[in-house]
Amino acid sequence: MKKQRIFGLILAAWLATPQSPALHAQANRLGEDLTYRAEATGQFGSGDFAPLWLNANRYGVGTTKNNSGYLRAAISRDIKTDSLRRWQMGYGADVVVPFSHQSNFTLQQLYADGSFRGIVSLSIGQKERPLELKNQQLSSGGMAMGINARPIPQVRFDLGPDFVVIPGTKNWFALKGHIAYGWYTDNAWQREFNGGKATTCYSANSRYHSKAGFLRVGNTDRFPLQLTLGIEMEAQFGGEVWNIRDRVDHQNDGSWSTHQKLEGGLKAYWHAFIPGGSDSNDGDYANVQGNQLGSWHARLDYKGKGWSAAVYGEHFFEDHSQMFWQYAWKDWLIGAELNLPKNPVVSTLLYEHLRTTDQSGPIYHDITPNQPTPSYSIDNYYNHHIYGAWQHAGFSMGTPLLISPLYNQPGRQFGLSGNIFCYDNRVTAHHFGLSGAPCPQLSWRFLFTHERSLGSYDLPRTNPAFGNFLLVEASYHPRQMPGLNVTASYAQNGGELLGRSKGAMITLSYAGWLNKKR
Repeated sequence: MKKQRIFGLILAAWLATPQSPALHAQANRLGEDLTYRAEATGQFGSGDFAPLWLNANRYGVGTTKNNSGYLRAAISRDIKTDSLRRWQMGYGADVVVPFSHQSNFTLQQLYADGSFRGIVSLSIGQKERPLELKNQQLSSGGMAMGINARPIPQVRFDLGPDFVVIPGTKNWFALKGHIAYGWYTDNAWQREFNGGKATTCYSANSRYHSKAGFLRVGNTDRFPLQLTLGIEMEAQFGGEVWNIRDRVDHQNDGSWSTHQKLEGGLKAYWHAFIPGGSDSNDGDYANVQGNQLGSWHARLDYKGKGWSAAVYGEHFFEDHSQMFWQYAWKDWLIGAELNLPKNPVVSTLLYEHLRTTDQSGPIYHDITPNQPTPSYSIDNYYNHHIYGAWQHAGFSMGTPLLISPLYNQPGRQFGLSGNIFCYDNRVTAHHFGLSGAPCPQLSWRFLFTHERSLGSYDLPRTNPAFGNFLLVEASYHPRQMPGLNVTASYAQNGGELLGRSKGAMITLSYAGWLNKKR
């Protein structure tokens, strides 16, 4: 909560500062065009865990527990309200009061956005951000950064955030990108989940860094094909860690312990931006400082008359391994999306295939006098020898199909409850999504995922584990009450990966204008 109070003060100071007469005039309009949203959700079911698609890809507002729920309230001013103005400003606050969850109160969002002509933007706070180049409602999620975990408070500079057309290219070339630094807020959750175990690593007060750049080529008003390429990179660094172990190849001189306060000064921020430095227990075989990862993106869109289609791919990398071509790129998320002409049955069809079984291969060794050729394999996706898992408050920060640490509870095969690691990270999966809107008042979506897990290189499964995850959901928007939305969801898990379970969720929400400028 200390960091959240600090962010609140920063937001207040930033909004109150009269940067220029134009900004001061804009500040007087901040009370206009406000929207609100109130929501109540109840989840009911039985089985080992609540069904995956009832809690995954919901920005961490979910739980593995059956029979739970929450109340939620939000207020916001969309920055696009000022789309015709030189200076654009927006903000939002969003709180969740859950029951039978991991916490009793969640400050889900608190942010302020500012932009100059929609070209350069500054965002301060924690904010839910959409997937990169994927369908928000139907995709299984992103590999490096998705929508599965709670947002991290951060200071973020954007070129965009929408694509900005390069002047003089007649809309044929456009760019977007960002640089961000932030702080993790799951200290209490990590300590509680660890349960005081002296053999389970956990961290506190660690920092976060993210950067990305995307290039879009194509003008669909002139030609139906459009290509988008990009890269995103994330890092976790600094803070304080407990119960980390000496690396096998590290000759401890007695100066290193399992409790470490890691470097968090300006040099650490620079090493997060340009990967460099080393960690305290790297020994003679130094790696870059902190937990560094990212992914390459590619998407090709075709725009027809009343319909569209796309194919896309995302390639994940840990540190420098598989970032370039030193190893074959065998691990991918590959997808295809088809948006049909308007009809009363199906609007969108999506298929994705995920593979993470290679991870540069099963052999790792550093350079030695007897073996001068290194093999830096066993990438161990979503895991790090200091920070544990790539997660926030228990949920994987990428795809939920690399099972989140929150599931490391009694009843799972590994029996490693309280461990903040992703043990099922060598998987293959087939994922299907469909959606439609038979009429303006009714919409629906369908998700089905078949997954096969080999465990991990460190802890392989003796036999592959399978999981089948289903979601059927319908939303009703009454014509007489335009702000009301009623959503009914049914989901189930099958197979041994997460056990068998069934569940249903009912969500009532109401949204409207608080002070709309006429």
